[in-house]
Amino acid sequence: MTAQIDKTPWQGILPATATPFDENNQVSERAMLALMERNLKEGAAGFFIGGSSAECFLLSHQERIRTFEIAAEMKGQTRLAAHVGALGTDEAIDLAKAAKGLGFDLISATAPFYYKHSMDAIARYYTDIFQAVEIPILIYNFPGNTGVEFDLSHPAIRKLLASGAIAGVKHTNRDLYQLERFRDRNPDLLLFCGFDEILSGAEAMGCDGAIGSTFNFMLPHYLKLWNACKRGDRDAVLSLQHSANVIMETIVSIGLIPSIKAILRMQGIDMGLPRRPFLPVTPEQEKQIAQVLEQYPEK
Repeated sequence: MTAQIDKTPWQGILPATATPFDENNQVSERAMLALMERNLKEGAAGFFIGGSSAECFLLSHQERIRTFEIAAEMKGQTRLAAHVGALGTDEAIDLAKAAKGLGFDLISATAPFYYKHSMDAIARYYTDIFQAVEIPILIYNFPGNTGVEFDLSHPAIRKLLASGAIAGVKHTNRDLYQLERFRDRNPDLLLFCGFDEILSGAEAMGCDGAIGSTFNFMLPHYLKLWNACKRGDRDAVLSLQHSANVIMETIVSIGLIPSIKAILRMQGIDMGLPRRPFLPVTPEQEKQIAQVLEQYPEK
């Protein structure tokens, strides 16, 4: 079995779905499905479940699986990718098996971090996951958080990318040169932009779609940006990316995940509080967020 997949259904914008919590700090099925249903109506091409925006490494193992179970209720209506990355291969495989059993279309994994693994060990991690479940894998390339810089010239990584185990890359990295180099190593890879603030640049470098956090609350805006990129409307691209980035700059300065939860609450979906040690948005910060959203309404 190889990881080659039909790229066409995945081309577009996929929210990296946030994890809602109820008043008891438990994963809220009601709120998660409400958010996914809204995003689907707005035009989401699919969903990325259990990633950084989902506070994945602040969830217990069972809570991560619980988010997969909830998302799987949307199976048949959309495409689903599950993030299964972990510090250890065995845990990643266990999560991958859960996603497979629930009918997910793709799995994704950050490189193993904290310990400084060699490129040979990292390549083996992905190979072991694939051999255990035989589901196409997206490498979740997020060096800013993992501290892992993929060496695309390393023989083990070159072999991995050509092995059939890897379907594509979620490129959460502002290095667009590296995005193009992934394509060079294997032209069949499915490439996603993972940083919303460089979507237009990543599209120009040949990405097939985008997976992002702010798509949770401003998906229509990014669909307009994506479509402007596709038709080559440079003025619209620059304007739409600019307004998105002003919003991004504001919420990142406050705290990305707490801000996303606050905005979704403003929009009528109660996501609860972010997991500690994240701090909730203060009333003053919420006013600041509201002001920037008013200043740059969807065009």
